Amino acid sequence: MEVQETRVQTDRIMTIPNILSMARLVGVPVFLWLILRPEFGQSKADGWALLVLMLSGISDYLDGKLARRWNQVSSLGRILDPAADRLYILSTLVGLTWREILPWWITGLLLAREAVLGVMILVLRKHGFGPPQVNFMGKAATFNLMYAFPLLLLSDGNGWLSTLAAIFGWAFAGWGTTLYWWAGILYVVQVRRLVRADAMAD
Repeated sequence: MEVQETRVQTDRIMTIPNILSMARLVGVPVFLWLILRPEFGQSKADGWALLVLMLSGISDYLDGKLARRWNQVSSLGRILDPAADRLYILSTLVGLTWREILPWWITGLLLAREAVLGVMILVLRKHGFGPPQVNFMGKAATFNLMYAFPLLLLSDGNGWLSTLAAIFGWAFAGWGTTLYWWAGILYVVQVRRLVRADAMAD
């Protein structure tokens, strides 16, 4: 895996960064309910859904920054942060695909990448390793997708703002999907090297 910076790690659970990550997780079902309201005959609440997504992005930035600044990096935080990212991506994929804003093939590509990563985690666990650390490429992919999804949601309307949102939304979606798979391939390569080194050590 990638070289990690030397940092003080804590076993505390109730740290500010972890609380922010937990709040992001709580927001996932709220976001999904808001985005799917039109599919159940209720009025649109896309503005509120965008607000939840925006707050999630802000808290995603803050929890990592505060954890490093206050030396509150924790094992729990290393699990909660990527878990919240993936759940937001999954819930947004479900919502946008259900509303036919996002084509099924993009959803399929992103879910297939998650399946590949899931297999890699199982392989690592079998050899006594923890989950792979998020690399720069993975973070860049997530940021692109987190920009793409609200813009695509905003594009579901009429007028110049929706048109502009669609242009930038699809641009970010294209880059995000490409980088997401690129990061996935890097994870596969890293896992292969670890497993090979472990086999040689035995």
